[in-house]
Amino acid sequence: MIRRLYDGFRTWQRNFNSSFGDDISTPKARRLAKLHVNIVDHAWIRRFWTNMYPLTGQVWRSNQPGPHRFHRLRRLGIKSIINLRGASVFAVYQFEAENCAVSGIRLYDNRISAYSLSDRESYLSLLTLFDQVEKPLLIHCKSGADRAGFASALYLIDQDGLTVDEARKQLSLKYGHRKRSKAGILGFMLEAYARDNSKHSIPIRNWLETRYDRDALKIEFNERRGKSRNK
Repeated sequence: MIRRLYDGFRTWQRNFNSSFGDDISTPKARRLAKLHVNIVDHAWIRRFWTNMYPLTGQVWRSNQPGPHRFHRLRRLGIKSIINLRGASVFAVYQFEAENCAVSGIRLYDNRISAYSLSDRESYLSLLTLFDQVEKPLLIHCKSGADRAGFASALYLIDQDGLTVDEARKQLSLKYGHRKRSKAGILGFMLEAYARDNSKHSIPIRNWLETRYDRDALKIEFNERRGKSRNK
């Protein structure tokens, strides 16, 4: 009974979330779109909590920037944004694209997952973006905790030559990342790379191309997580 009620609520919620908020072309539509962003995407929280921190003098990480944040991004001289959530039909993405265009900021979409591992092409394309985009650069996801932390760690390993131990500090409770949650698989992947790298030095890009096994890592992580829960 409880399960049926829960499943029914989840179905209603999904239908409600997708029933509006995909149009910003008229004043009325924009009002509804802003409502969608605040209710469905929880943007009201991000008006007070930016989760924005510098990685280097030229690179920042944060949660999803709303329109009110772009004046700060302009002051910082941000030239490029990498959006780890990927493109979307909904207003949160449309408003970001609109404000980037007005501000002269290039928006790059590179979707990766927060609670599971993405395919190697998604990670390799992200590393390629790190090479190519104009800086100063902002990297963001929704909350700035998991995907932004993981991408920041990749950046520091690939671009600045930091060790995994140093780079993994980007995946910490300070930013809202909980390693014992499903999102902990992101740090686990970095741990797997560190193990291989300690045996035979290998750049992160080469490791992704030749050694990265998403399915095997998922199985290993779930086994470890299950054992940890049973202790």
